[in-house]
Amino acid sequence: MTIPRQRVDLEPAYVLHQFDYRDSSRIVEFLVRDHGRVAAVARGVRSSKSRQRGLLQPFQPLLLSWSGRELATMTGVEGAGAPHALRGDALLAGFYVNELCLRLTAARDPHPEIFQRYVETLNALTHNIVAPTLRRFELGLLEALGYGLNLVADPRTGEPVEADAQYLFFVDSGPERATTQADHSTLVRGEHLLAMAEGRFDDPQTMREAQRILRHAIDRHLGGRTLKSRDVLREMVSRTRSAGTDRAK
Repeated sequence: MTIPRQRVDLEPAYVLHQFDYRDSSRIVEFLVRDHGRVAAVARGVRSSKSRQRGLLQPFQPLLLSWSGRELATMTGVEGAGAPHALRGDALLAGFYVNELCLRLTAARDPHPEIFQRYVETLNALTHNIVAPTLRRFELGLLEALGYGLNLVADPRTGEPVEADAQYLFFVDSGPERATTQADHSTLVRGEHLLAMAEGRFDDPQTMREAQRILRHAIDRHLGGRTLKSRDVLREMVSRTRSAGTDRAK
């Protein structure tokens, strides 16, 4: 898709990712409310004299101005409020959300609903509500991108999912009621699928099933690419477990 030349002023945005470009500039990937993911050159922001340098940080609400085509030029940026104060697990979760948006959304594909979910997610993470917030964001992101999961009906029969029945879940089609003694580890109770559909994750088993199903769904759409934030999380969990084992010796 050829992107026409644009000039946009003061559009709500957040930084998703950035890297150095030439001597004193950076290329910044933004999530922009009415324009989707936008890549822009931020000229001179690596200079210690740049007033914009401190604004181009993750989780800082911005008003972004730019002009250009596929790789735009940032023409201005203003703060649009205080940054979302994320710490610990919530900070890592925020970087995971950023990476999902970076990997799964297409450039200049407007999804205002994704932007709204992103803001709501950062607000929840600010209150250190991590796991259920991530599951709700993953579900909403997949839905907005046209990859929504069928959690409420057997695609073969059209029958609604029953809370006390067991199902095999397929990412592309949804839950199929188990008619044979399948491997127990592959089955999920209907009550957990229905809870996922309603965004309820208070039950620990629902959370485990949701994490398994959503990880599979997201991996399908990543096309073999890995998420660095997942690797960091896995390493942190491993270190925590090792520390606990050492203390127990």
